Amino acid sequence: MHDIKAIRDNPQAYDAAWAKRGLGGRSEAILAIDQRLRAAQTAGQEAQAQRNEASKLIGQAKARKDEAEAARLMALVEGFKAELATTAEAERLESEALRNLLAALANLPADDVPLGEDEHGNIEVRRHGDPASVPAARLNAPKDHVDLGAALGMMDFEAAARMSGARFVVLKSQIARLERALGQFMLDVQTVQNGYTEVSPPLLVKDEALYGTGQLPKFAEDLFRTTGEHWLIPTAEVSLTNLVREQITADTALPMRLTALTPSFRSEAGASGRDTRGMIRQHQFYKVELVSITTPEQSEEEHQRMVRCAEDILKRLGLPFRTMLLCTGDMGFGARKTYDLEVWLPSQNTYREISSCSNCGDFQARRMDARFKRAGDKGTSFVHTLNGSGLAVGRTLVAVMENYQLDDGRIEIPEALIAYMGGLTHIGPQV
Repeated sequence: MHDIKAIRDNPQAYDAAWAKRGLGGRSEAILAIDQRLRAAQTAGQEAQAQRNEASKLIGQAKARKDEAEAARLMALVEGFKAELATTAEAERLESEALRNLLAALANLPADDVPLGEDEHGNIEVRRHGDPASVPAARLNAPKDHVDLGAALGMMDFEAAARMSGARFVVLKSQIARLERALGQFMLDVQTVQNGYTEVSPPLLVKDEALYGTGQLPKFAEDLFRTTGEHWLIPTAEVSLTNLVREQITADTALPMRLTALTPSFRSEAGASGRDTRGMIRQHQFYKVELVSITTPEQSEEEHQRMVRCAEDILKRLGLPFRTMLLCTGDMGFGARKTYDLEVWLPSQNTYREISSCSNCGDFQARRMDARFKRAGDKGTSFVHTLNGSGLAVGRTLVAVMENYQLDDGRIEIPEALIAYMGGLTHIGPQV
């Protein structure tokens, strides 16, 4: 959500920032509604003041036994009542129109975000690991995870399709355990090593929670809704960030670092025809989410820290990856700055997104009315919110399977996961 007072003060700056995201000038329409809203508010206040004055004069007229004047004033009061109803309705409609318009506009990009229309405008910040060093690099034609899993009898897309439709999978035996091991490993690193507090949050949330983090109203078609008043979370970001909703947090409690391992549910309405094969784009998947709540002064440093925490998982697993700074045309709706981590997939001979870490500034906080208070200050300020994947478990499973595949069809288990696998060193027949 955007600050209407700030837009009034400097509409040109907002238009210039939105133009970087390909939105064009929007301040003129916003300020026109705002002007009508303030006019309705002023008219209502003036009508209320006149009604109050007339009501006071009725008593004085009756005290003088001037019934004619009292009747005239009473008629006047009744007229103001109708006028107040009219101005109140006008205020309601204009307020709703302004709120809806502001809610549909993306966050403003940070000054150091590169300009660009799509992923081709993203900038590579750094790389880690060499794709030529992984076990799969020794193979002439590395298999993808679908063929690997099917050959091992531990990954079944057909059974999932019979019960649930497309974009689901059934994992079995050692691969199912590997998925569980990855989630636990990630959670342990983020809590024990990186200082995040583990949370077990609700998977069902109301409209207000999704509005607060920016999924509603713009992205309703990408979500799954129950028959009641709840939605399935598309990411634990929604539940974790809303923990500070309508709260005032002491500055001494910030930064607040939260993490959760949960299922995530996405309809993938905007991804029709993309990644239909395999586990890259599923309706249901596990993810370890990272959320930070900070003061404005802390948020940039915290963003860099969050990216390093996500990178740490890939380094410990020995997976080659690169870190990308997203351009203005490729950032998510609520982000002001985003880094993507892209992991190497041998079967595709390219890097694919496995984590997205975003600084949202006060964009979500304004929608949630999440504030903090500095010691000694009378007023409050909006917090900054950040979120990132640390990591997407399904895509990490894909990356491990493909990078660690051997020529005999087995999959080597990264050293960091062996303890989580009960000492197992390979997926497949134990030679």
